[in-house]
Amino acid sequence: MVPGTQISTTGCTPRCVPGDWRDSVRVGALSAESRRAILEAVRSKLGWSGALAALGISRAALSRYLSGERAVPDDVVRRALGQLEEEEFLSAAGSAEGLGSLGLVRGDGSIDYGLLSRALAVASRDEYARRLILEFAVRNFREELRRMLGISAAGVRLHWDEGFEAFLREGKRRRKVRTDKMIRYYRNLFARRLEGRELTSELVEEVAADGNGWLRNVFRHYVGYLHRRRAVSPEFLGWVLEAVPARSYHMDVRPYRVDEGEARRTLEFLRANHRKYYLLYRLMLEGGLRVEHALRLAREFAPGEEVEVPGLDLPVRRLAEREGFARYYCGFRGSTKPCEWAYMSAETLGMLRELGELAPFGPDHRVVSRYAGRHGLVLPKMMRKLSWRIMVSSVPREVARFLQSRLGELSVSEARYEDLLSEADAAYPRYLEALRARLGIRRDTCLVIHTSVSARIGAPGRYFVRPHVSGRGWLRSPWSTWR
Repeated sequence: MVPGTQISTTGCTPRCVPGDWRDSVRVGALSAESRRAILEAVRSKLGWSGALAALGISRAALSRYLSGERAVPDDVVRRALGQLEEEEFLSAAGSAEGLGSLGLVRGDGSIDYGLLSRALAVASRDEYARRLILEFAVRNFREELRRMLGISAAGVRLHWDEGFEAFLREGKRRRKVRTDKMIRYYRNLFARRLEGRELTSELVEEVAADGNGWLRNVFRHYVGYLHRRRAVSPEFLGWVLEAVPARSYHMDVRPYRVDEGEARRTLEFLRANHRKYYLLYRLMLEGGLRVEHALRLAREFAPGEEVEVPGLDLPVRRLAEREGFARYYCGFRGSTKPCEWAYMSAETLGMLRELGELAPFGPDHRVVSRYAGRHGLVLPKMMRKLSWRIMVSSVPREVARFLQSRLGELSVSEARYEDLLSEADAAYPRYLEALRARLGIRRDTCLVIHTSVSARIGAPGRYFVRPHVSGRGWLRSPWSTWR
């Protein structure tokens, strides 16, 4: 029983207590057929004995009412309504006639909007009724709702233009598309699947269900571009970004097994057989560099150049030498993977100065990976992971992030940048000692190429190898071991 409901004392059982909807039923507007249907619904629900007790009539009277021999009085109909729920009443009386008896539909078929709005207001207070209203509106008036909410893009057609291309290169907030190869791929994919099509909910659903993650990406980018031009509303953009999943950039949780013994064997092999790649592996280990950054550093090495470093007020030389180590400002920010500073030992710096000048490095980092694969060596990409493992065990994690240019994991102000630079300079020798202890990198055997002025690498002549630190005399070595 609903608290506060007044109980009738006219002899009805509590089940016939009239509710709000029953009070609004105009019994006089019900047809004879609807009256008989209401009594039949009560008899089916309660049985003969229950119906007779609830209606307060005899069995013979109920039989005559149901057979149509006698008209059903209004008071009997009202008592019958007390035994039914609203859905049962509407089902028995018929939807149109039931709504008419409730006063929602007038005799001429028009709707009482005031009563309807009040009924909706009352229904919205109930959680179940509110959900029914929303489901009905979404099921029957989806496009109208989108237009009312400003998430419709009716009449908008998709066309690739220079503005969208500029948006991909510079306008996006994250993961800007820098390479011409990626732009061409996006353009061809857009031309095949999206060019000239109207931006509708059907297209959104089609792209969302497509298995090509790059198609979903370029579609999301284009809707973002339309929003930048104010061709679609923020609500529409939010709906598309929620409905169309981006290409998965999920975190890879596969374990990477980097055996330190294998890494030590790799370094010994490269030291004896391929000095250029040995230098690259040392750069990747000592500075936590990616292989493409190590190659670019060796190729563009300019220690005397002065640059302006973001986060520092004054121009500085790219190369800053300290006791036992050095740091070189790379400033690689054009790609999606940045590289700020490259830290290295003094021995590696000596190798870089001499070997880099005599044997220029190429731009393709895949050559290094193929060489490692042919000889069963640890792949170059694993050196950065091994470096991180050793680094976080020997220096604070925030300093390790700074050393490896993990800028996405740092929020660095200008003042904090200088602090981190000083902390990295102070902590780096500890990392070098840990690296030497665990991987056995020797400090006194960094061999470099020596050649006279008249001799050129790759040309006929004599060229030698000498120890960089220890004085063990001159050794001859064929160029094939240096490559």
